[in-house]
Amino acid sequence: MIDTSSFQGKTAKYYTLGCKLNFSETSTFARSLREMGVREAKKDEIADICLINTCSVTEVADHKCRQIINRMARQNPGAFIVVTGCYAQLGSERVAEIPGVNLVLGSNEKANLIQFLSDAWNNPTIGTNSDEEKKKAIFHSVKTKDIVTFQPSCSRGNRTRYFLKVQDGCNYFCTYCTIPYARGFSRNPTIQSLVEQAEQAAKEGGKEIVLTGVNIGDFGRTTSESFLDLVKALDQVEGIERFRISSLEPDLIDDELIRYCATSRAFMPHFHIPLQSGSDEVLKLMHRRYDTALFAHKINLIKEITPDAFIGVDVMVGCRGEEPQYFDDCYNFLSSLPITQLHVFPYSERPGTSALSIPYVVDEKEKKCRARQLLQLSDEMTHKFYAEHIGKEAEVLLEKAVRGKSMHGFTKNYIRVELNPTQVREEYDNQIIKVRLGDFNFDKTALKVEIL
Repeated sequence: MIDTSSFQGKTAKYYTLGCKLNFSETSTFARSLREMGVREAKKDEIADICLINTCSVTEVADHKCRQIINRMARQNPGAFIVVTGCYAQLGSERVAEIPGVNLVLGSNEKANLIQFLSDAWNNPTIGTNSDEEKKKAIFHSVKTKDIVTFQPSCSRGNRTRYFLKVQDGCNYFCTYCTIPYARGFSRNPTIQSLVEQAEQAAKEGGKEIVLTGVNIGDFGRTTSESFLDLVKALDQVEGIERFRISSLEPDLIDDELIRYCATSRAFMPHFHIPLQSGSDEVLKLMHRRYDTALFAHKINLIKEITPDAFIGVDVMVGCRGEEPQYFDDCYNFLSSLPITQLHVFPYSERPGTSALSIPYVVDEKEKKCRARQLLQLSDEMTHKFYAEHIGKEAEVLLEKAVRGKSMHGFTKNYIRVELNPTQVREEYDNQIIKVRLGDFNFDKTALKVEIL
């Protein structure tokens, strides 16, 4: 039983680190608290509750989590501080020892965050963060094999797009990754429940939904359904004009899915596919479940069927075992493919991962050098893709602009556009508008457009 009376009129601040999935979950937490009478605190206001949703994909992420927790405690003296997310799962005892933290919830418990918060909030044995009374936080977390809950989430927050969580966890256990330990094994809700959430988003005025998860191509493991079945069902949801798929493992993108998306009503010509390395030797060391030949087939098939498709690719540089010739192989492989953008991540050593047993180590200076080379390649790819669309007509979903500033939005194939402040109209917010794509804007991050 949740006692909402003690939360009436309270204020809260939220901080999210990491992936889109985390942002979606935080937005759901915030909505639940709003329904209990908690309003979001203003920028300079001291909050009664602080909620930090953490990431632990790298050591840098862990360090930033600790910084943010300490900062929130310092800036909000007396606040009740709740920490959840991947870092809270992997390092729950360490997080609980950070001064000011009251409640730490692992991946299994965050689905019931509001109940845990209510219980702890009304527990007189849990101290505040005042200097007079500092007590160690309560923490709840279970082992990876016992993470079984699924927290539904379909939230917009302050964005135009909704984020629909369709899957959680991962069974892959790549040698460099801690995510399966932090999120648990792959699991998902039913297609029917996800369709209902999408329908609710449409009733709220949503036009675009991004499908999020840890390994969403693995959808159906819990319910004996398939990701393609989910895509076909969501494509029928009236009112939602655009769906985007956040990330799909190469071995889980079947050719039928690519062909269906090319002719679907609402699924956009936009794919995000993690490669991690363009060297077959390194892919084997990573325990990835594909090779470069399969990856190239998927990319070329997408472009053959949907020539205007935007394709983003994740690449990791400097991982253990990535000898110089293997990085060269990766660079040359990426250069040979019709990719639009690279998301480049320097490898980070993670305690407990089997990658630590691989003997060849790339030093930090070399990692940065390799990252710069791939980022330069990415800039060239994206610039070329944008330039090919100058002069074309397109449909853009525009996002609310700050008064007097340019309005931005995205085309179906994820080209970012910029509408001059003189043409901005309040009624354009969250509307799909026909435009003509012009030249690059000042910093070359978008194409200027004119309304048709």
